[in-house]
Amino acid sequence: MLDIKLIRENPEKINELLKRRNPDLSIDEVIKIDEMRRKSQFELDNLRAQRKNESNKIGAMKKDGIDTTEIQAEIRKMGDDIKLLEEKLGELDIKQKNILLNIPNIPDENIPIGPDDSTNVEVSRWGEHITNEKAGFELKPHWDICTSLDMLDFERGVKLAHTRFTLYRNKGARLERAIINFFLDTHTGAHGYEEIIPPFMANSKTMTGTGQLPKFKEDMFKCEQEDLFLIPTAEVPVTNIYQDEILDETDLPKYMTAYTPCFRREAGSAGKDTRGLIRQHQFNKVELVKLTKPEESVEEHEKLTADAEKILQLLELPYRKVCLSSGDIGFSARKCYDLEVWMPSYNTYKEISSCSNYGDYQARRANIRFRRKDGSVEFVHTINGSGLAVGRTLAAICENFQTKDGHIIIPNALRKYTGFDII
Repeated sequence: MLDIKLIRENPEKINELLKRRNPDLSIDEVIKIDEMRRKSQFELDNLRAQRKNESNKIGAMKKDGIDTTEIQAEIRKMGDDIKLLEEKLGELDIKQKNILLNIPNIPDENIPIGPDDSTNVEVSRWGEHITNEKAGFELKPHWDICTSLDMLDFERGVKLAHTRFTLYRNKGARLERAIINFFLDTHTGAHGYEEIIPPFMANSKTMTGTGQLPKFKEDMFKCEQEDLFLIPTAEVPVTNIYQDEILDETDLPKYMTAYTPCFRREAGSAGKDTRGLIRQHQFNKVELVKLTKPEESVEEHEKLTADAEKILQLLELPYRKVCLSSGDIGFSARKCYDLEVWMPSYNTYKEISSCSNYGDYQARRANIRFRRKDGSVEFVHTINGSGLAVGRTLAAICENFQTKDGHIIIPNALRKYTGFDII
């Protein structure tokens, strides 16, 4: 959530930055309500002070034998007016908060400016991507390879649940589990993250804290009789672990990683990536989350992105790093790097991790703060990224490490986890 003080002090600048996301965005309504709210607060404070001053006169008047009927009636009238102003102020507070909850974060001033993903900027590439010509044979998509090797059962996944649900079996299930363990061991052992196993459901307050609610409610799976949602990513519960708490400066930065299944309705994605594992309603992911001091968040964002990149490098998967433009970054993010792995079946790169710096946007919504050594209290900055999406990693391995005779070579880094070298 944007800082109302920042909006008051820099309305033109905030509007300019928001319009880099979308020309239709504006904080004009927020400013209008804020002015009404501040005017009502001023009137309320004056009326309270006036009532207190008049009330203080009653004792002396009674002591001097003066009739207080009229002044008491005036005080009662003031009390009624105060109640009305308090109600008005409460309504304005709620209205202002609801509008702020639906306004996205302002983009970092240094990211590319553009309306959509066509204006994203490639930062770097790693590894040499494979093509039919380089392989010397026609590369198959992962859905064909995995079906022929009895690793994935798409039809029975749909039968058990719905479209975009997949059944893993045999070495497909073992490979998925091996990837999860490899990710967690690398991030906890080599990169210094604390491992977390959070609840796989979150309440409305938690979902609001990271920006999923109220804006993206239709994308979530909701439990009908409970205030609970299936989590769309471990970012939601892990970031909110310290909601409504004040950490000590010495506690920061906090590095946390968690494996969870993730659940997304993928509303509006009809017709996109309908085959395979790229776009599922349920998928596994290992998430990286950081809570940092404001002055450290830029550097920590770069380090978190490098941690996710290291996984791809260890798996020998070719990828590219892309800086998202102002029109393509997520709702809560200030800056985001996408890591895109090479997928021969698409003859292009596909996102496998988004690494975002949110500034204090999520921390304001979740009320996560820290106390500096001088006693001052500030909001933390939050950072997160996939480290990595597990199903997409499995798909990338199957496509990039396939053999001419239809087998899959297991990357060296995974072999101690799988217990086999080839499928």
